[in-house]
Amino acid sequence: MPDSNPPERPSLDADNDKSALAPLRRPVFRMLWTTWLMANVCMWMNDVAAAWLMTSLTTKPIWVALVQTAATLPVFLLGLPSGALADILDRRRYFLMTQIWIAGVALLLCAAIVLDLVNPPLLLALVFFNGIGLAMRWPVFSAIVPELVPRAQLPAALALNGVSMNASRIIGPLVAGALIASAGSAWVFVLNAGLSLASAVVIWHWKRDHVPNPLGREKLWSAMRVGVQFVGQSARLRAVLLQVSLFFLHSTAVMALLPLLARGLEGGGAGTFTVLLATMGSGAILAALSLPRLRQGITRDRLVFGGTALQSIGMLVMAVAPNLYVAVPAMFAVGMAWITTANSLSVSAQLSLPDWVRARGMSMYQMAIMGASALGAALWGQVATLTDVHLSVGIASVTSVVLMALAQRHDTDRGIEEDMTPSRVIQRPVAEAPPTHGQVLVHIEYLIDPARAADFRALMQESRRSRLRQGALSWELLHDITEPGRFVEQVVDESWTDHLRRFDRVTGGDVALRERKLGFHVAEAPPRVTRYVLESTASDKF
Repeated sequence: MPDSNPPERPSLDADNDKSALAPLRRPVFRMLWTTWLMANVCMWMNDVAAAWLMTSLTTKPIWVALVQTAATLPVFLLGLPSGALADILDRRRYFLMTQIWIAGVALLLCAAIVLDLVNPPLLLALVFFNGIGLAMRWPVFSAIVPELVPRAQLPAALALNGVSMNASRIIGPLVAGALIASAGSAWVFVLNAGLSLASAVVIWHWKRDHVPNPLGREKLWSAMRVGVQFVGQSARLRAVLLQVSLFFLHSTAVMALLPLLARGLEGGGAGTFTVLLATMGSGAILAALSLPRLRQGITRDRLVFGGTALQSIGMLVMAVAPNLYVAVPAMFAVGMAWITTANSLSVSAQLSLPDWVRARGMSMYQMAIMGASALGAALWGQVATLTDVHLSVGIASVTSVVLMALAQRHDTDRGIEEDMTPSRVIQRPVAEAPPTHGQVLVHIEYLIDPARAADFRALMQESRRSRLRQGALSWELLHDITEPGRFVEQVVDESWTDHLRRFDRVTGGDVALRERKLGFHVAEAPPRVTRYVLESTASDKF
């Protein structure tokens, strides 16, 4: 069984409290949220210090630009493996190791500066290694949050994570800038290492029971395959990934081009850029605190479209803003839109994932954000190069709301939430001599009224998606040619152990689907289930 840490439950009223700060009243969440805040501050400090250090090592713009690439590329490349590891291993220890890794990289970078060994390639390599720590950290924390709070408080908890990110976006650069100006870049990395180690100590004191799976750990490659398969067979998750990709593809335009927009304002300069970033963070924090009231009367899908529309308006105003007085409210609106849309989509993703695959699913969610952001920065940067900065932001603002409307229009499962609660209704099969190797083939025989065959086939497509989400290698529906009412559902699993794992992954939605399938079965005895192991023969060797 996947590891778990049941949320603290002081009282029923506390569980139903949906206020913006309710999760912070839970000591474990408050402790780990503070850790997450420190981790995000370290991330922003590291980015600022690394970029500034690169400017002192070389004057070539390409090297400076590659700092951001080196910092974010690991998140895109290693997101899925790190998510799989977070689902396989003890999440507490895994989270702890990410902080130790980041502290170690910071100390190596500090040593390189003190010994005067740092150069552009080495700096990029160490920034990349720091990015590996970030790639490992994000999925595991995303998977941990639903363990810490009841379901009713999950939206508020995720909104507070957004507050952490936006507060650190303000605090991190300010602290880094002050340290660079007063003591030098090396001390930024020293502080980064110190805060990361402090976070590791906090995580070490977190009392979390890890329950090893009696079937043993999944193999990494198999876990990655199952994670991709789960997302691919979940219509709701596919819709969420499409919408979050579209949102960040377009919202990145204003962030990527903000330095140029700030410079173009009346009296614009570095201070103007800082003010606009701080204003955006402030808007995001205010919106996060207001989201509980908004959710009471507005569905998540409407919040996503409303946030996209507000983002579009803010970007359009930024495209024509002549001065800071016009730009500040626009960026405030952009910040509010960012947290509203990102939080709503994050909640939808979390509620569409059972715990056993949560880190893998959220890693792909994060990969979609990073990939769309990288593509958007390149796309709107190129449009600005060919046309004009303001026109590029204006085009992005208009196309964002149009494409989001089209995406939501074609989302047929909008508003439908499947029950992802773990269920033990269906028991594991017991074999006298369990096979130690070979794929397992399962036949489930249904006898139905031939007149209802079309409806049964449609329902079995839902069964196909369910079996593949659970990790099956393949699925087929066989129809008896001589007996029109006889159908056989064929499922192939990678091994006997993986076959048993599927029973641990059954949810309340799967149980409801099983009852619907049994409603078509007309025989008095239940559907006959037969299991085979696929064995190789001598002829297979030639």
